Amino acid sequence: MNAQTHQTARQRGRLAPIRFAHAVLQTNQLSRMLAWYRTVLEADIQFANEWIAFITYDEEHHRLAFVARPGTIDKVPNAAGLAHLAYAYADLDELVATYERLKAAGIVPVRTINHGPTTSMYYADPDGNQVELQVDNFATAEECHAWFFRPEFAENPIGILFDPDDLAAQFHAGVPITQLKQYGFLRMAPASTRTEGVPAR
Repeated sequence: MNAQTHQTARQRGRLAPIRFAHAVLQTNQLSRMLAWYRTVLEADIQFANEWIAFITYDEEHHRLAFVARPGTIDKVPNAAGLAHLAYAYADLDELVATYERLKAAGIVPVRTINHGPTTSMYYADPDGNQVELQVDNFATAEECHAWFFRPEFAENPIGILFDPDDLAAQFHAGVPITQLKQYGFLRMAPASTRTEGVPAR
């Protein structure tokens, strides 16, 4: 397969899901997790009691659920399992506005990376799960697919760290969005943006 022949599973005649519906997180601190995700995603509560909650930020009846089961233990660092959840924004102006809103609320990224196809900011929730907020760097899906076949991706499939404050400052200074999304354009991230993000319990 190459970038030019990419097709969805349904275009290939497969009976695949029509969308990803929701994720469920187990937690032993339901109220903190609920408050954090409502803030980060601008989500509404569909239902909540002392042991379960459902939230959504769009037309889906729920995008995330949280369950507080007795005996749930804290997340173990470096354990196998899900690495992160990712949420996409319409364009860079929305990502910058979200970064600034969350920073004002005391929520800052633990890592910010230009992956090539996306400009991404990673946050850690109160349980230590990571959440990626991202925007596509290319105008079309075909261009994003094509990145995976470029030598830059083969050499570095993770991407280049960047300073989110540099991104915000240059955005407000009027630097063109296409330039801000350019791979390697922004200043390297300071060490603080790679380690902070979750207040101590």
